[in-house]
Amino acid sequence: MRMEVTDYCAHIGADPLLVQGAGGNVSWKEDGTLWIKASGKWLAGARNEDTFVPVALQHLRDAIAHDDFDTVPMVLSGSRLRPSIETMLHALFEHPIVVHVHAVEILAHLVCADAEAAIRARMGAGADWIQTAYYKPGPDLARALKTALMQCPSANIAFLQNHGVVVGGNSIAEVSNILSTTIERFKNRISARPPVRPADPASLKVLAELGYRLVPIPDVHELAMEAGYFDQLGKNWALYPDHVVFLGAAPNLFESAEMVCKTMQSGEQRPELIFVKGAGVFECEPLGAGKYAYLQCYYDVLSRQPENAELVTLTDDDISALLNWDAEKFRQASNAA
Repeated sequence: MRMEVTDYCAHIGADPLLVQGAGGNVSWKEDGTLWIKASGKWLAGARNEDTFVPVALQHLRDAIAHDDFDTVPMVLSGSRLRPSIETMLHALFEHPIVVHVHAVEILAHLVCADAEAAIRARMGAGADWIQTAYYKPGPDLARALKTALMQCPSANIAFLQNHGVVVGGNSIAEVSNILSTTIERFKNRISARPPVRPADPASLKVLAELGYRLVPIPDVHELAMEAGYFDQLGKNWALYPDHVVFLGAAPNLFESAEMVCKTMQSGEQRPELIFVKGAGVFECEPLGAGKYAYLQCYYDVLSRQPENAELVTLTDDDISALLNWDAEKFRQASNAA
């Protein structure tokens, strides 16, 4: 089973509409062991590096039975890898295979105020699915998921508000089919967009002198070049956990290159990522593949929203809980690739 799971992980991990950076996780259960993706590891690299860590399944199930969601997974075989913060979530499902991804086509609906209605419209009342409100990943989310599963024990799909989707199945083929079928139901039609106009050379010169260069992702410059997107940055930044964890609590927005210059002259610390209205998205040092992936994901989610969509963001308390969490600090450090 390991080889089949590994191949599937590498496949979905290479699809930015399913998995971004070190996000998402996959597990399989075998002979009393839960094999779970290690924290900070990339599914895309599953074929080439040690990605999964074995933990004692019964230990987790005993904890779940006693509503102890803070228990630390018991790592087996002397592995030094750190189990995913979502390990308990995977143990909750009886299915041999569990896949948790941040599928953009679905996530674009899960960040909306009408998410539950959208799910019902696409899935129907008879489908084996459950939904939870937003909870901090880890014990809080697992606790909520257990409550939801008690109402529908046969569920093989879980929609997590402002987060992602979980699919369980008896085989990789079954999970793959469920996931792809579900994504098809949620797909949005994206209107063709005109190419992003080039940034003003004068602005580029000013920013280059400050040590900034355009982020090497063509799509995301629309976030700064189009007024509607630029407004959204200020209102709807913190849409889901990974975006906040890896790109920060709030965006650094500037109305012009001149405003960036004035800010830098005032002695303020230079942000690593800035959005300059009418000029583009800039970095002072290469952000790295992980942050590029989360930036692209944010654009992909935002670009799938209908006009006047009402989006729901994480609260200040939600953001603080994520950014001050040791488990996420570890994942941040591991995601530097």
